[in-house]
Amino acid sequence: MTTEIGALLRRARLKQSMSLRSLASAIGVSASLISQVETGKTQPSVSTLYSLSNYLGLSMDDLLGNSPSEITSLKRSAAAMQGPHGTVLPAVQYAADNPSIEMDNGVRWERLAVGEGGPAEPLLVTYAPGASSSIEGKLMRHSGFEYAYILEGELTLQLEFDTYVLSAGDSLQFDSVRPHMYTNHGTVAARGVWHVVGRRQQNQEMPTAPENPNSRVKKGGTDLNTAVDVLDALDRFIS
Repeated sequence: MTTEIGALLRRARLKQSMSLRSLASAIGVSASLISQVETGKTQPSVSTLYSLSNYLGLSMDDLLGNSPSEITSLKRSAAAMQGPHGTVLPAVQYAADNPSIEMDNGVRWERLAVGEGGPAEPLLVTYAPGASSSIEGKLMRHSGFEYAYILEGELTLQLEFDTYVLSAGDSLQFDSVRPHMYTNHGTVAARGVWHVVGRRQQNQEMPTAPENPNSRVKKGGTDLNTAVDVLDALDRFIS
C-alpha cells in the first residue's frame, strides 16, 4: 500500500502546483522525506501521514480507498437488499476487504465499514512492538473526539503531561485537540478499535487562513499561507 499512498500524495501535490520544498516547509519535515514517501521508498509515520493528508486536502476515504463513488455503490447495493418489512439491511464489509495502510515503525490501520458523510471514522489499529504514532517523539493533535477500545496487547498513551498504560479491555476517550501520542513498549502487538467522532464536521467549520501575497500555496482551491499552523490531525497535524 506504500507505493499507492505515495503516488496519491504526489498527484495531490502536483495538482496544486506545489513543490517538495514548499510542502516540506509547511508541515515541518524534510523535502527528501516527502520524496521518499512519494516514491514508496519509505513509509510515513502516523503523524507525518496526518500532516501530509491534511495539507493536501486528502480525506481518510482517499487514503484508504473508500472513494465517494465506492461508498455510493455500497449504499446502493444495500438499498437493493430489503428486509421483510421493507427496512434496508446494513452494508457489510468483510475482513478480507478492509482497506489498509502500513506505516513506518509497524503501525497498521484498517478501515472498518463506513457510510458516506457519517459522524465517525472507524479504524482497526495495530501497533507492533516498539511502534509509535510518531517516530520523532512529537505529540499530535487533531479535531474531533477520539474513542478507543484495546483488544489485545498493551499500549501507552501520553496525553499532554500524563501517561496511561492500557491493556486488553481498557478504553479511552478524549478531545483530540489535546496533544497525544501512542507507543507500544511491550513485546507483543497491541490492537484496538478506534473511532474519531466529529472530525469531518469540525474541519468543515474551520475558517480559511488569511492570504499572504508574498508566500502561499493552494489547498483545495483556497490560498493558504505556507506558514499555516498545521496542528489538527488529519486536518491540522504537526509532523
